[in-house]
Parts: sequence; C-alpha cells; structure tokens
Amino acid sequence: MEETLDRPVAKKAALIAGGPIKVGPGIRLPFHPSKSTAGPGAGSASIVLSFGGLRVKKGISRETGEFELIQKEKDFELLRNGRPFISEVRIEPTIFHSPEQAFFNLGTDCIYDCKFCATGKLDRHSKKNLDLDRIVELVIQSSRRNDFKAVAFTSAVVGSPSATVKRLAYVICRVREELDPSIPIGVEPYVESFDDIDRLKAAGADEIKINIETFDRDIFRKVCGKRDFDWLLRAIKYAVGTFGAGRVCSNIIVGLGETDQNVIDGVDYLAKLGCLATLRPLRINDANREALEDSLGPLEQIPPGRILRLAEEQRSIFELYGLDPTSFKTMCHACTCCDIVPFRDI
Repeated sequence: MEETLDRPVAKKAALIAGGPIKVGPGIRLPFHPSKSTAGPGAGSASIVLSFGGLRVKKGISRETGEFELIQKEKDFELLRNGRPFISEVRIEPTIFHSPEQAFFNLGTDCIYDCKFCATGKLDRHSKKNLDLDRIVELVIQSSRRNDFKAVAFTSAVVGSPSATVKRLAYVICRVREELDPSIPIGVEPYVESFDDIDRLKAAGADEIKINIETFDRDIFRKVCGKRDFDWLLRAIKYAVGTFGAGRVCSNIIVGLGETDQNVIDGVDYLAKLGCLATLRPLRINDANREALEDSLGPLEQIPPGRILRLAEEQRSIFELYGLDPTSFKTMCHACTCCDIVPFRDI
C-alpha cells in the first residue's frame, strides 16, 4: 500500500520517482538550470526545488511533464498531472552541480561501462572536459560566494583507476592549498589499491565515497561486469580505517531488480564497517535504458512507497550502529537532492 502524500517527505519521494517537471516558456526561473555530467541527472538540465525544509533536484522540460511549475508572486506552485501538489516551492541556486557545493566531475569517458551510468554515454556537446587547473580556478571563485560550504570531486575512470586517482589528488591538493582549512573536501573515486585511498587522504580529502552499486552479486555481474565486488568491500573497509567511521559512504542503487531484503542487508553490512549507505533510486533515461534492459530485462519504475520504506529501515540501521549522515559535509548526504536521507529528510 502506497503512502499518502500528506508528509513533505512523501511528496519528495514522489518527485524522485516521477517524471520531469514542465517549465513553460512564460516561467522565469530565478537561477539558470544546472547541467550535470555525473549523477542521476547526467546530461539533462535540472533545477533544485525546496519545500517543507526538503530539497530535490529534477530534470525539466519546456513541453511536457508529470509535474508542472506555476509562477506565483514571490515563489512557485507545483502541479502533478494538472492538480495542485505543493503550494509553496522555492528554486534554490546550485554552485556547481549541487546547492552549497562546488562539485566537479573531472572526466566523462569511462573504461567500465556500467549499464546504469549515463556519464559515459553523453554526446560530445554535453561533456565539459575542463582542464584541471581551470577547475581549481572555478572552485576558488566559488569560495567567494556566501552560500559556499564545501567542495567535492568525482570522475569517470579515464585510462586507469590509479591515473584517475592521481588527477583527483592533484585538484584536491591544489584546492586544499588555496582554501580555508575548515572547508571540507569530499571525493568519489574508483580505486584499485589501498595506496589510492591513502593518496586521496594525503592530498587533503576529508570524506570519501566508494560505490558498491548493488549488494545483489548477480545484478552486479550483469551491470558492472568489469568491476570487482569483493575488492570494493575490502576498499570500503580500508577507507573507514583511513578516513574514520562516518566519513565513508557508498551508493546502493535501488530499482535494478533486487529485493528489499537485499538492500537492507547491504545497508547493515556497510554500517557494521562504519560506512553509510546512500540509497540511490535508479533513474532510467534515454542514455541508459537500452543497456539496462539488455542486461536485466524490462524494469519497473520504483514506487515512492518503496523509497520511503527502505529509508525508514536505513534510519533504524544507522541508529543501531551509531551512524548519522548529517555528519557528512560534502557530496550526496549533504546535498540531499537525489535521495531520502535519514535524519535530514526522515
């Protein structure tokens, strides 16, 4: 039975699970849409909506959408299938990719070809391919903004994991030299050795995200066939020893055909290590649909009620092991735009 939409978090779950937002030609947005090259919205223009103390990032369309943004005098209203859905909505600015964070993707061409990922499938016009020193300049410029709170870096694996880690370490080190030491830096790499983790910590990263993607080994083999499940678990354990419990997180994608129990078991396994799972609802789009269906068969859209149920279980597990995602100052647990985050949203 699906949850009613009385709670703001239930409306956020419906937005996460639902289709794009129609922004008609007469709507004047207060900020330019974000164009991401990583994350669930890679390749699409999106905006960040804020309501009821929550926020969510949604792709936009000028022509059609399950949701529609309506201009009011001082803020906006959101319709769903033509009916009132959220009466008071604000549009929040992003710095780069995320509110309050300069979050950069260093590379979009990847050697791994994971079936759910849209990053490597972007056309050449969507790839920003910024020079590393230019990224450092943009971070420094961003740090002058009043809403600037954190820095984060990720990258597709270009050439090899170690070569990509060296690129990440370079920008982290440069930024760490330039910014106030209190500014947190997060990094989301793929690593192939413990030395890679040590290199990122030594460069100045405070938090790290090493993504397991799914705890269903059969699904992992089908969608991440070039990667090593057991190595990722060892890397996460080592990262907790290096960065500290509560400073390591890992994506578990929901909607690939796994069971709820498999997701819960994954959250529990990671929590025992001192790693916080990020439950990331699968977003299917034109860039990844064919590859996903070739590997897994037809996939059903994840219902909002399932997103909420798993978030409740996730919160209980975090409480059991004394973990709190609000301790994260960078990346997804701080941003909250794409997931239901325990202790922030629910």
